[in-house]
Amino acid sequence: MTGTVTLSLEDYELLKDNSKSGMEIKSGILKAAKELEVFLTFLTTRADIGEYLDEFNSYSKTCKVRLIDGRAKIELLNVTEDEED
Repeated sequence: MTGTVTLSLEDYELLKDNSKSGMEIKSGILKAAKELEVFLTFLTTRADIGEYLDEFNSYSKTCKVRLIDGRAKIELLNVTEDEED
């Protein structure tokens, strides 16, 4: 699709700021997911949590946790706002 949009400079600056803020939030979420992977990997060395991960994954709408070669990996799913409810 091709087209044009006219925005005021104030709206353009607000859009730019929100884009930067969104990228910072996304970066923070990815860092938190990595830390949770480390924690879950640590837990797997202490106890068998496989059945709990399966149960969690059956309920979760936004991510899946997988054990790959003894390491936990968090897969963030693409979720639209309609699916979040």
